[in-house]
Parts: sequence; C-alpha cells; structure tokens
Amino acid sequence: MKNNKAYIIAFCGVCIAMNIVLGIITSALGIPLYLDTLGTVLAAALIGPLPGVIVGSLSNIITGFMYSVSDIPFFLVNAAVGLIVGLTAKKWKFTFPTALILGLVLSVVCPVIGTPIGILVYGGLNGSWSDVLVVALQQTGHSIFAASFIRNIGSNLIDKVGTCVIGWAILKALPMRFKDNFVHQEVAQ
Repeated sequence: MKNNKAYIIAFCGVCIAMNIVLGIITSALGIPLYLDTLGTVLAAALIGPLPGVIVGSLSNIITGFMYSVSDIPFFLVNAAVGLIVGLTAKKWKFTFPTALILGLVLSVVCPVIGTPIGILVYGGLNGSWSDVLVVALQQTGHSIFAASFIRNIGSNLIDKVGTCVIGWAILKALPMRFKDNFVHQEVAQ
C-alpha cells in the first residue's frame, strides 16, 4: 500500500496540528525546546522533502493567521527544516546519528534564515528573557544581527537537536505496517 494518498494527507494534517499545538504549549510553558518543527521532521523523514516543506510552511502560515500575521515570513525557516530533513532522509537512513547531525546542522541553518526575518519584523527582539542577551551583546559593540544570531544559535541548538532526536525516536517506534503506507520510510529500526 505504498504511496497511499489518503494516509499521506491525513499524516500531514496531523503533523501540521502537532507543530501548532506543540509550539503553543512550549511557548506558554517558556521552555527552550519549542518542538514547533517536530511534525515537519516527521513528515519529511517519513514521506519526503516536498511534504516536509508543505507541512512546515502551512504550520507557520496557519499560526500566523491565528496569532500574528507578522509571523508568517518565518514559514521559510520551517520549510527549510522540511527540505533539509527530507533530502537527508532520502539519501541516508534516518538513524540516531543522522538525527543528531541534522539537529546540529539545523541549529545553524535556521538562525541564518530566521535572524534576518526577526530583525526585519521585530527589530531582532522576540519578547522573551533572551532579549536581555541581545541588548547586552549590542551594548558590547555587536551588531543587531550578530547579537540576535548568537541568541538564536543557543536556543536552536537545544530545540533542533532535541526535535530531531525525538522525531527519530517516534519514527523508530512506529510499526512497520504504518510506515508501509508511505513512499519514503527509510527509518532505521
């Protein structure tokens, strides 16, 4: 039953909902593991890069319309997660080491994309306690980009490595009969 479109669409819908709900919960709790790309990682690793990009993009666009339209441009970050995870999982099995390396790569790539967006949309501040670090770095002579980027690397290191490892664990735990419904299922057992 590979490539069953109904399973793919349903799974992508669940992944979008997962991104939105986990993003809301972790934001409300104020923890550095945001998990707002976990659904993107799952869709990209299990189905492929295009579904990963779609899940990531729609998650941010929907959340933007729910809360703040200013957040919509950040869909580019989530789309990049879907593309990078999807292409990597397509070439290599989505093993623990792969997930760990992907998390490290994404912890740099995501701030490279998101920092300029954050500066354009919010002046480089995000309304959290970490803005103190940004302001302090600026006062020591760092540019707003450098200060925001440094802050974003730190938070993304925790979030993206954690998200990829949790994604790997979830996919590993899924029964093969479930994974057989999808085109791209190279998840190490």
